[in-house]
Amino acid sequence: MTGFVGKRAPLVLAVHLSVLLLVLIWTIPTIGLFVSSIRDKDQLATSGWWTALSTSQQNVVGRAAAPDQQVERDGNYVLSGNVLDGQSGKVVAFGWRSQEPAAFEPGTVAEMRDGETMTVAENGDYQLVSPAEWTGNRGPRIFYTAATPPRFTLENYREVLTAEGIGRSFINSLTVAVPATMIPIMIAAFAAYALAWMEFPGRTLLIAAIVGLLVVPLQMSLIPLLKLYNSVGAIFGVGAKTYLGIWLAHTGFGLPLAIYLLRNYIVGLPREIMDSARVDGASDYEIFMRIVLPLSFPAIASFAIFQFLWVWNDLLVAIVFLGNNEEQLVLTGRLRELLGSRGGNWEILTAAAFVTIVVPLIVFFSLQRFLVRGLLAGSVKGG
Repeated sequence: MTGFVGKRAPLVLAVHLSVLLLVLIWTIPTIGLFVSSIRDKDQLATSGWWTALSTSQQNVVGRAAAPDQQVERDGNYVLSGNVLDGQSGKVVAFGWRSQEPAAFEPGTVAEMRDGETMTVAENGDYQLVSPAEWTGNRGPRIFYTAATPPRFTLENYREVLTAEGIGRSFINSLTVAVPATMIPIMIAAFAAYALAWMEFPGRTLLIAAIVGLLVVPLQMSLIPLLKLYNSVGAIFGVGAKTYLGIWLAHTGFGLPLAIYLLRNYIVGLPREIMDSARVDGASDYEIFMRIVLPLSFPAIASFAIFQFLWVWNDLLVAIVFLGNNEEQLVLTGRLRELLGSRGGNWEILTAAAFVTIVVPLIVFFSLQRFLVRGLLAGSVKGG
């Protein structure tokens, strides 16, 4: 017995280490996303999130004060100011040419053209001196390398949460996600009970067809479905770009998995309970409503989590079946609009990601105690 326990200990340790490794693999990107969401956008653009707590160096191109602000001193014309513009940090190198942006140390007098000189101090104070008047509309360029301490801000979140239409899009996403989660559950629960406990011709073929539908790519069916909705809508005078259309689309895409999970769970329920209920005169509907449905809540909760997460984070189906109408634009579509057509302000993606996961997290933690039980029952039991 002692030998068996001794052999088992390394195996248990290996399993624990493997689980810990998997947790880290899944957790580290989320931590990185959160750290990026609260970093200053300039630092985020030049360094990785893992350097968030260290001083970062950034090459910057600034400009001196405009020529109309020059001051005459001892026969020379001086432009002065501070390149850091009040921000924390220090200058570690500077230059006056793009070919040598870090040619001089702070405090050094750099010789420029035509007797002009440039000096940039470590605190960012600069002074450009010329024997002739400075001309033009803009001051000369100053190249410098700034070492800045870590900066954290909630500006990215403020920009996302105060964007125009974000509240309306949040409501639109709820309007899509809640019915698109409940409708397939209601349909799949009845279908799963029928496939598990009711005898009728073709039941095996139906189960095989449902399993086959699990591997059909969603993208292949989008355009045919949209054409079908347009045709039906033209007959009944209803447009395809409606909430009903997207509810039915998500219902169709979610039904195969819902039926598969619920059927495998329901078929594993004790037969004695069903037989006792039938002996007492209960119909299939009464058995389903009073016995099967309450006992199947773990499997229903498991599918509800997956379906809600899928619908809430969806963008493709929403664009196809709802379009970009401002009144019906979902949250993922609104956040895409914030980035612009060329992906500007991409740094708000990190904050937007955490804004969008608030509701899914509430759903997940509310139902997570049923998740493992429902998935394991739905995957290992069958008949």
